[in-house]
Amino acid sequence: MKRLIAASLLGLPLLAQAEAPAVIKIPRLTLEAAEKLAQATVAACRKQGIQVGVTVVDRSGDAMVFLRDTLAPKVTIEISRQKAFTAVNFNAPLSTLESRFTKPFSVGKVDGLVFSAGGIPIEAAGNIVGAVGVSGAATGEQDEACAREGLKAIAFDLETAGP
Repeated sequence: MKRLIAASLLGLPLLAQAEAPAVIKIPRLTLEAAEKLAQATVAACRKQGIQVGVTVVDRSGDAMVFLRDTLAPKVTIEISRQKAFTAVNFNAPLSTLESRFTKPFSVGKVDGLVFSAGGIPIEAAGNIVGAVGVSGAATGEQDEACAREGLKAIAFDLETAGP
């Protein structure tokens, strides 16, 4: 009897592993949604007379779309990408993280991360699907305001995305 109980207990981890799915379905941001978001973000900044660069990244932090308005400086390319990359990896608006990583030797010193306002994660059906980063305005708060306006262009699609 003891052998039977011991054998059945040893088999429990294998049973639990066998029930785990072999494939996980991961929601993805479409290219069309990324383009619409980027265009709407540039338009929101233009209404304020601001020329920006906008990058939309997927859930892995890889760029899907980049737009740089006619007079936006070249540096907006890399800064907007880094803002989007940071926002997707920390799953938080960068404005909420600005003061979090100010000590020497903190994660904020890792190459490729930018902790200034202007990056916002994108969620659909409770899953992070990407992020948008904006650079070029006088302040990070203005960059973030343009990103939030841009997100309104795809808000309905994100809210109605299936699980």
